[in-house]
Amino acid sequence: MSRNEAGSDGVRLDRWLWAARLYKTRAIAKQAVEGGKVHSGGDRLKPGREISVGMQLTVRQGWDERTLLVTGLSETRRGASEAALLYQETAESIAKREKIGEQRRLHALLDQPIARPDKKDRRLRQQLKHQREPGE
Repeated sequence: MSRNEAGSDGVRLDRWLWAARLYKTRAIAKQAVEGGKVHSGGDRLKPGREISVGMQLTVRQGWDERTLLVTGLSETRRGASEAALLYQETAESIAKREKIGEQRRLHALLDQPIARPDKKDRRLRQQLKHQREPGE
């Protein structure tokens, strides 16, 4: 057990994100923090920022944004079951993430063309394109 796992001081933000298995490597966690993907109280954080138990973080990963409450500290990366004990996602965050994910899924279904345009469709598109062009 390291000095920070006992719950004394704090842990570097990039190291904690890596230990909590939110990012695959510490370098990726550092890039995410430097890129403004991690906030606390609306403020951008730095990779070396010491975090403590009870802190609320907003972490953006790809399309998803999570609001996490820090419940434990660790500087070492362990199994996924132990890493899940280091944070708790808020209920609002889970609901919002699921809602946006469902919207994204439905939007992807709507944007899919039924089939490739055939010769008739291509000619029709060309006619429409030429009708809209100004100056003709």
